[in-house]
Parts: sequence; structure tokens; C-alpha cells
Amino acid sequence: MYATLLYIDLTLAVLTLVAAPIAGVRATRRRLSVLAGLAAARLLVACSLLTGGMLLADTRLSIQVPLAVLPAAWAVWRPSRTSAHVSAAASVLAVWWLLAPPAPQDTTLVLAGSAAALAMIGGLSIAVGRWRRSRSRLSRLPWLTTAFLLVPAATLALAGQANAAATAHQHGSGQLDVDQLTGPRDRKPDVRLTLTAARGPVRLDSGATVDGLTFNGTSPGPEIRAKKGQLVEVTLVNQNVAEGVTVHWHGVDVPNAEDGVPGVTQDAVPPGGRHVYRFVPTRAGTFWYHTHRDGLLNVKKGLFGALIVEDETAFDGLERTAFAHAWPSPGGGDVVALDRGDRPARQAAPAGRNVLLRMVNSSEEPQRIQVGGAPFRVAAIDGNAVLDATPIESETGLLLAAGGRYDLTFTMPPGAVTVALGASAGASLTFSPGGTAGPVGTTGGGQFDPLTYGSGTPPASGPYQRSFDLRLDDGFGFSQGRLSYVSSLINGRLYPAVPSLEVTRGDRVRMRIASRSIINHPFHLHGHRVRVLYRNGEPATGSPWWTDTLNIASGEVYEIEFIADNPGIWMDHCHNFQHGANGMIMHLAYQGVSTPYSAGHDLPE
Repeated sequence: MYATLLYIDLTLAVLTLVAAPIAGVRATRRRLSVLAGLAAARLLVACSLLTGGMLLADTRLSIQVPLAVLPAAWAVWRPSRTSAHVSAAASVLAVWWLLAPPAPQDTTLVLAGSAAALAMIGGLSIAVGRWRRSRSRLSRLPWLTTAFLLVPAATLALAGQANAAATAHQHGSGQLDVDQLTGPRDRKPDVRLTLTAARGPVRLDSGATVDGLTFNGTSPGPEIRAKKGQLVEVTLVNQNVAEGVTVHWHGVDVPNAEDGVPGVTQDAVPPGGRHVYRFVPTRAGTFWYHTHRDGLLNVKKGLFGALIVEDETAFDGLERTAFAHAWPSPGGGDVVALDRGDRPARQAAPAGRNVLLRMVNSSEEPQRIQVGGAPFRVAAIDGNAVLDATPIESETGLLLAAGGRYDLTFTMPPGAVTVALGASAGASLTFSPGGTAGPVGTTGGGQFDPLTYGSGTPPASGPYQRSFDLRLDDGFGFSQGRLSYVSSLINGRLYPAVPSLEVTRGDRVRMRIASRSIINHPFHLHGHRVRVLYRNGEPATGSPWWTDTLNIASGEVYEIEFIADNPGIWMDHCHNFQHGANGMIMHLAYQGVSTPYSAGHDLPE
């Protein structure tokens, strides 16, 4: 519904851009009434958006609607050449602030600047009208049109300066350096291995070959296993990846220096270089690792793998980890696969055996997973155990956020069980006692909702030491050095102009995140897990929903909380790497922490 309202508003905006010049050139009551009618329709749409909460409509109601409605009403009430010009200019400005949404804290400045611009248009209209009665050639030049164009041009110039001024990225200043926030250095590691990143072909099950990147000659890279509380040491070696490589431990609350973000916690490892990571995982669960340098291309090409942290008690049954991945197709586009399986795969599983399937989404888009052939449970979300997980009907769909993980468990029946990705008929894995059965049906069924699944205690209320509101928008902005229309704005700004969220260690933090975009945004906070409290005003009533990668769909508003208990400078970004490269990145910065690394190199582009 929300996306439909957005499209209606965009359509009204386009019609306004057509009607405004016509009404401005020839001011008739009928033409001005059309302009007023479009403004009234936009007001109705904005009020409809309010049903999802004020965050979804606040800038429309505070900036766009007043600019569109008030001058149009004046022009209909007192039609004249000047009121028509002001109404037309105001309508265009209202559309401009739709296409280039400002930061919420700039509302007063935007309104004041818009009022000044309209006053200039009105004064110019009166002056030019009088001047043209002299019938001089100079007076016939398009002065008003020039004035109309100067307003968005001036806005773009100011936006460019704001981005340039923020290049320092607010990485903080203080007595504590991120290089001091390391894992243990004074004891022997329990798990030690080397990951060597290199260029090399990746062969899919269909025979297609990807010009890929590998860890230790394979992709996905080697599965790393450790027990909770063990010291893990991983040496990263870059053999020949020209862009440089890091390793980010997705979902693991590592010390800040071990986070693998170039430009913030380290420099990217160049060809021939190496870097050592040391950390102690404190929670058991399914996690994964991937490069955070040029992630848009290099994760897609294969620089990722699984990190499994086990509890004291090992799982008694058959266990399998599978990545939902979108490989770059040699012919263009993407090939969706389970690991490298872009065609139906089979695996033997004795009847009566418990099966644990760890699903990881390493692609940029959310993936729909369906299990057919047996009821199943969601045992964990993003490495966090679900309390009182109840059986879910076969063929129920699960939407897995980009970067997210589900641990699915079921008891193997005498027949076959198929796990399939809804986006691709070829990407499926079928378990059967003999390992030879073909896929069973996975279509149909309902939709899994983690907000109400399982059981647990209701979320406690406040007090919060910090509260933040994030609005995710589509619009124009300076992205990667050029003006673009992107689905990547945070509070009207793009990285590096997005202010950091500043906290103090021990703060209890509340965040509200609203997607005013037309597409999904999987938000990922490094170094912390968050608890979902509300979605669209509905409280979480199931098992406490802890997550580190939250898919926020169009028109959704989430309220989350977390404890600031891991000092550092942490990335908080959309895990669709294209959106991150466009600028949907900010940082959670602890007071008193600084970084010596060069800002501007932490884009997962």
C-alpha cells in the first residue's frame, strides 16, 4: 500500500511539473484550480501516509504540502499574474523537495529559504511586468524562468558543499584509539588458520564459470568453526586482489580493531600484504565473514565464507550450511544459487534424523526461502536462539534479509524435504533417505513473521539515554562524485555527509527507522545486536527478536533498542552493497574514540 501511495505522489508531482508552467504563463482561474487540485491531492496522499506514523510523512507535511497548497489557494482566491507565478514556483519547489528530501534538522532553513525564493519570484514578477510595459528587448528575456532554475541549482551547490565539508566523516576525537581496541594478544589461540584471498575461476554446478575471487582457492571460503569463548586467530593474506581485502566478521561482536572496515578500523590489505585478526566469540550461532573492501563486486565474486560458533553441546544430527548467493553471470545479470548450486541438488539424510540447516544470505537482495515436505522450526535468527520455537507448516515462506541468517531444523520424514529459493527454480536442495529423490513442492503457504514467533517476556520500557530517528529516502544527491537519483538517503543525506550517532559506553539506545523508499533496505549495525520492539506500531510478542541485519521494507517503521557496550567507531549501513556504495552509510561513534585511518575508504562499493 505504501509503495502505491509513493507512486501516486510521484505521478502527481510529474503532473504538477507540467501544469505549473502552463498556469504561470497564462493565469486563468481554471488553470490555477487544476494546480490547486493537484496540491490538494498531494495533501490527501501525505495524510494517508500518516497511518504508518509521522516518520513516514513528516517532511511532506512540514515542507512539501504547505509550499504546494498555500500559494495555490491564494492564487485561486486572488488570481493575478503575480499570484500565478508564485503559485507555479511554489509547486515546482514542493516537487523539488520531494525529489531532493532535506535533512529533518534543516526544515526551518528550507522553509525560510523557500519563502525567500518565492518572495523574490513575486517581486521579480511585479518588476518584470512593469518593465515589459516599456516594450524594451531586454525586458523580454526569460527572467522568471531563470529565477525558477536558480533555486534548485543553488540547492545542489549547497548540497555539494555540505558533502565536501563532511569528508572528515566525523570519525571522532579522543584519548582512545581504535587500534587499542583489539582482541587478546597475550594467549595462545584455540583456533588458528590463514585465509588467502586470490583471483580465480569459480565453477557453478551447471558448469558456468564465474571470473571470481576465492579464499584458499574456493568460494564460499573454508568454514571456520570455534566454540564460544575460544580465542580465534585468522591471518588474512592478499595474494593478488588489486583493490585490497579485509575480513569483516558479520554478526560477531568483535573488538573494534578486529572489525575489518577499511578507513575506520584498519587499512585494506594490499596485494602481497597480510593482517592478523584476533577475537573471542561470546555467543554461539551462525555467522559469516566477507571482505569489506569493494564489497559490491568482491563479495558477489566470492570473498565470503561461514563462521560457526558452537555451544558446549554439539548438535545431534545432520548439519549443513548453505549460502543464498547471487553470482555474476558471464552473460550479464545474476545467477541465484545455494552455495554454487544453480540447479537442483540432493543430499542423503536418514529418516528420523534431526537436520539443522544454517541459511546465510550473502546476496544484495532479500531471499525468499521455502521448505516443502515436512514441518520445521526456526531455531535461531542471526545467531540468536528463538525461545519456544514451534513447528511451522510446510511450504511457509521465510524472507531472509541480505546478510541475515536463519537456523532451520526439522526431523527427516520417510519422504523427501526440499529447501528452495523462491527467486530461482534451479536453486534448491532436496534431502531424502537415499539421497536420490527429486524436489518436492515448495509453493504456497503463509509467511513467517519473527515479530510473533516463539514466546518470551515483553520488552521493557525506557529509560533511554539516547534516541535517534532515521528516515530512509529515495532522491537526488551527490553520490560517488556525481549527481544521482538514488535509493540511499539517510535523513536527506548521503555518506560522508550523514552525521554519526554519538553514544557513551553504557547508554541504552532507542532507534526508530522508517523506510520512505520504494525498495528494501537491510540495515546492519556492526559490533552490536539489536532487539526489535515494534514494527509499524505493533509490539513484538514472540521470542525476543534479536538481530544484526534488519530488512526494512517500503513503508515499514521499526523501533529497536540496544546497549552501547562495545566501544569504537562502528559502521551502520544498508547491506545491499549497491545502496552502501551510493551512500547509505553512517557510523555509531563512542565519545572519546578516534581513528588514525583515512576517511572515505570504508564504502562497501
